[in-house]
Amino acid sequence: MTQNTQYDAQALTTFVERLFTKAGADADVAQAVTRVLLEGELLGHRTHGLNLVSRYIDGMLSGHVKARAQALEQVADSGISSLFDGHYVLGPYCVSRALDCAAKGATAQGIGIAVVRRAAHIGCLAAYLKPYTDQGLVAMVYSSDPSLGLVCAHGGIDPVYTPNPIAAGIPTQGEPILLDVSMSTVTLGLVGQCRDAGSRLPHPVVVSNDGQLSDDPGDFFTRPQGSILPLGGQAFGHKGFALALLVEALTSGLGGHGRKDAPEQWGASATAVVIDPRFFGGLEAFTDETSFLGRLVLASRPLDPERPVRLPGQAGLALRRQALEQGVNLSPQVVADLDRLAGQLQLPALSH
Repeated sequence: MTQNTQYDAQALTTFVERLFTKAGADADVAQAVTRVLLEGELLGHRTHGLNLVSRYIDGMLSGHVKARAQALEQVADSGISSLFDGHYVLGPYCVSRALDCAAKGATAQGIGIAVVRRAAHIGCLAAYLKPYTDQGLVAMVYSSDPSLGLVCAHGGIDPVYTPNPIAAGIPTQGEPILLDVSMSTVTLGLVGQCRDAGSRLPHPVVVSNDGQLSDDPGDFFTRPQGSILPLGGQAFGHKGFALALLVEALTSGLGGHGRKDAPEQWGASATAVVIDPRFFGGLEAFTDETSFLGRLVLASRPLDPERPVRLPGQAGLALRRQALEQGVNLSPQVVADLDRLAGQLQLPALSH
């Protein structure tokens, strides 16, 4: 079995930024995209980490994805609320700009919200949050993709909407609580991984195109396509279904561009909401409460003594600390993809 290789996080940052810049990205776009993809890798979200660099740059070189900062259009700005049209600019730059804009509104007025329509792929939502929780801000991101149908409505068969994740960063007196949850039972990425590995899904979370529950990922990748069950599964999927509709309204609805427009190109609708607790009960009172609740959670008796109860994001933050101290583990495939890009762009290889 081929071993993973460890790399210094700062060296990776410099290397990946150079790739994006040489491929034609503006410096601030390259920095934002690199930061988000590396953060996803650090947090353990390896399907939404540095493996996306090759996909993003291939998209840039083919002309399907833009990487100029000026291509991101700010359509409206009230000081508290903003609307951006991404025009298919690299998604991490679009969402980073939206969060910065929302944070500016929050620090001035207590809350800010920014919506982006037609962003290119935006990566791991949890990867955006820590810079804002470090400032004592609550940060939330919602996302949908109006060009795809992957998840069925509760009680239905046909794929209607996307997994529509919700992410939030909650400050505490210590490390933040970071949650990133799809409104589907599993993600498309997991279904694809199981298919490629020739394995079954952990539960019957797929509905075949003839309406049968299945744990076979092949029943999703058919023509007509199958569906993924909403969060909560067959019995309690009405909850995930309802939340998914809320995400659709808060993203594509507020953005003014969605499924009714029948977009042909993959593109995210995303909404960033930032709240400053200082305008409410105060930051100290807020973190006192979130920290107290966290201690209650961690002190609760586990069903399995070998698996203590943990808070959302706790495992990812532990991986992040380890990677920053010991180096970032990259698979041979990711290194090969990065080296291919470096050669294509006439830059030194990562593995050199």
